[in-house]
Amino acid sequence: MYRNAFTMKLKPGFEAEYKKRHDEIWPELSELLTAAGIHEYSIFLDEKTLTLFAFQKLEDDFDGTKIPANPIVKKWWAYMADIMETNPDNSPVENGLKEVFFMK
Repeated sequence: MYRNAFTMKLKPGFEAEYKKRHDEIWPELSELLTAAGIHEYSIFLDEKTLTLFAFQKLEDDFDGTKIPANPIVKKWWAYMADIMETNPDNSPVENGLKEVFFMK
């Protein structure tokens, strides 16, 4: 397994709604992400900047190119597009982060 981290951006005023939607995440989406090799997926919110920080553990053979084409993922992105910054296809604008320190 390896670690992956990235940021996204929430639109102002949608902090509670973002949390609510994730508290009620669709079971089929959770199952899809797990089957794809995503584990220990956490998202943190910086309430001052509305920056979302995401952390995942990914299986060594994880292939992230398959997920965006899945209809469940496309439906989730459309569902979330009104409350966060997105690309034209409704996928969240993600900024990958480079790991510079790890303490085990």
